Amino acid sequence: MSLQPHSGAEIPPLTARVARAANPKGTTAMWIRDRLDGLWSDEDFTAWYPRDGRPGLSPAQLATVCVLQYAMNLSDRQAAEAVRCRIDFKYALGLDLEDPGFHHSVLSDFRDRLAEGDRADRLLGLAFTRIRRAGLLKGRVTQRTDSTHVLSAARELTRLELVTEAVRAVLEEVARDAPEVLDELVTAEWAQRYGRPVRLCSQPSHPVARLEQVGNDARELLQRLDARFPGGAPAQAKVLRTILVQHFLVDAKGRFRPRTKRDGRPPSRIQIESPYEAEARWTRRGDTRWTGYLVHVTETCDDKRINVITDVATAVSSADSQALPGIHARLRRLRLLPDRHLVDGGYTSVAGMDAAARLHRVTLIGPLPPSTTPQHRANDGFGRENFIIDFDQREVTCPNGQVSGNWQDLPVAEPTKVTVRFDARQCGRCPERAKCTPGPFRSLYFPTRRLHELQTKNRADQQDADWRRLYGRRSGAEGTIEEFADGHRGRRCRYRGLAKTHVQHVLTALAINVEWLSLQEPVHGSYRPRPPTAFQQYLDARDLPRPLWWRQGK
Repeated sequence: MSLQPHSGAEIPPLTARVARAANPKGTTAMWIRDRLDGLWSDEDFTAWYPRDGRPGLSPAQLATVCVLQYAMNLSDRQAAEAVRCRIDFKYALGLDLEDPGFHHSVLSDFRDRLAEGDRADRLLGLAFTRIRRAGLLKGRVTQRTDSTHVLSAARELTRLELVTEAVRAVLEEVARDAPEVLDELVTAEWAQRYGRPVRLCSQPSHPVARLEQVGNDARELLQRLDARFPGGAPAQAKVLRTILVQHFLVDAKGRFRPRTKRDGRPPSRIQIESPYEAEARWTRRGDTRWTGYLVHVTETCDDKRINVITDVATAVSSADSQALPGIHARLRRLRLLPDRHLVDGGYTSVAGMDAAARLHRVTLIGPLPPSTTPQHRANDGFGRENFIIDFDQREVTCPNGQVSGNWQDLPVAEPTKVTVRFDARQCGRCPERAKCTPGPFRSLYFPTRRLHELQTKNRADQQDADWRRLYGRRSGAEGTIEEFADGHRGRRCRYRGLAKTHVQHVLTALAINVEWLSLQEPVHGSYRPRPPTAFQQYLDARDLPRPLWWRQGK
């Protein structure tokens, strides 16, 4: 399928006249066309399509339909019907009123194309270029980031269901691509076990024996595939092999059997939970448990402008701080780096603050994690803050006056931490040793000089009223997360796989942006506030304070 650029043409006069007559105040779809001249042009997608082949539909139009689909929470069939029937959609796409649109399956094919490589992020960057040209977005403004969990599209499986379904997934793939491999392997018993999707009751009969049988079937199937495909097994076979390693072992007697609690299980950060969504992970944070991913949403929070989501990152469940380097790198490519970046304690680390300042000139604002020493947890005794550190002399003085020069940088290649040890001779005769260490000596760990000064400054700033007032703006990110997750159905994955889930999140972020910008067009550099209600007018008339909606600004 080749690309024949034809988007960007003028709107047919009859379409424009009817759309403006029917919607004198405009709609979100019409605003995209009028204010941004569309989010994309076909020339932006030239590299996505081959040079020859039958002409395809306009990718710029399909991308715009996908954004409007997510803005209005439409299914593929409903979005295709809206293109056929809604006048404002035809206005946004530049179509004649009698244009029949396209089949709904085209949208699924376009999302598959969008999930390849980093195309979703590039699509987001192209949209930001149009928004920036319209004067609705600028770089080096204060931004904030927060994350939330996203539930996998695959259903949760027990261990027996997981292994059985993994075998069935391999059989389906092989039967589709090389059915002759299964001729001498599949019997009536195999057909009974794997002939349909696995759905077991809460207490299946003989679960251990059935699990052993399925494990032996999987080994036999993999051995046959290794002999048939010496250059590389099918994709589902690789997933099955990993699942077998995670749930089975060969014991000292040479038996192939399921793992027990005594044998140990792999950690949840690497354990596969579904053969159809191998990237999804089971995670627990506080009282929240889920199988899926994390999504990190970054938005501007400038008082004089409308909030705009500038980055969305979909990641396998991990520490929030690991997402920050990627967020800053993408914002740098888009020339949208913030001057101050507000984050919660999950994102902050003294090394991350230093890297953001050195590499991107970004001031990372957030509370650093508290000290984890036993003295700090018990709120009793001498913590690290009670020791005097002399970086010039490479010495540390304890609260009782003992000086240690046993200074060592860790690691040697690029020092980020320092350890200093007070030996037993110094600690043994200390009258207050019980307040300092339960052992015969005390070891002290702290960051290098630059990081130590940054850590001390951050903890001092947290006591300042101006710092707390600035950091209070971070709480608005929770409202954006709520709208992202619940208002636009982003809590649960619509598609399987990390790449397609990221496409969902990118389209959701674009849908939220165009919705916010179209409904709250800035007037003279500020917001156009919603008209006050009767009770709000009553409060204003009597000079009584009333809270503002967080999107409304000041």
